[in-house]
Order: sequence, then structure tokens, then C-alpha cells
Amino acid sequence: MRHNDMRARRHAAYWAFVVHRLSGLALAAFLPFHFWALGQAIHGEAALDGFLRFADRPLFHVAEGGLVVLLALHLTGGVRLLLIEFGPWSGLRKDLIAATLGAGVVAGLAFALALLG
Repeated sequence: MRHNDMRARRHAAYWAFVVHRLSGLALAAFLPFHFWALGQAIHGEAALDGFLRFADRPLFHVAEGGLVVLLALHLTGGVRLLLIEFGPWSGLRKDLIAATLGAGVVAGLAFALALLG
């Protein structure tokens, strides 16, 4: 029986797995807050407006940028997994990891630049 091999944790595919898993967990943790915020509309226009005024702070804008980065990383990590599973090629894993990580970072930075502009 093989023990946990630390060499595997140095491989880019391991870190792509970790980023994909952690971004999914963070997005799942965000969902109850998101549903609560949407539920404020049920309590009337004043409740929703109060929440929107509260959320119009710099910390929330930074959190929105982080949310977009998480979504982009999770999406591109999922696409990477689909390409690995169903793609007819082999040996391109590190290239796919670099491409999906780059796409996630570009999407997050594009959102951040749109907020500043």
C-alpha cells in the first residue's frame, strides 16, 4: 500500500484541483447570503433599498470582484476537467491548467477594471 506521496502535491494538476475545490466551496458558502439578500425584496421595497444602501460600500465592491474571480476560476477549472475527460488528446494537462488559470485571472481583472472605469 502506498503512502501519501508529497511529490504529487508539487504537480500543477494537484493545485488546479485545490483551486477548483476551494472556489466551489466558497461559492457554496456564498449562496445562503445571496438568497437572503434576494429575499429582502419579499419584505418590501424599503427593506431591499436598505440592504442595497448597506451593500454600497467599498468592502462589498471588493467582495464582488472576489466573487467574479471565484466564479471564473471555478468555471475554467470545470472546463479544464471536461477537456481532460472528454478530449481526444493527452499530455496537455499543464497547458490546460495554465490556460484556465490565465482565463480566470483575466476575467477577474476585466471585472475589476470595469468597476474602476
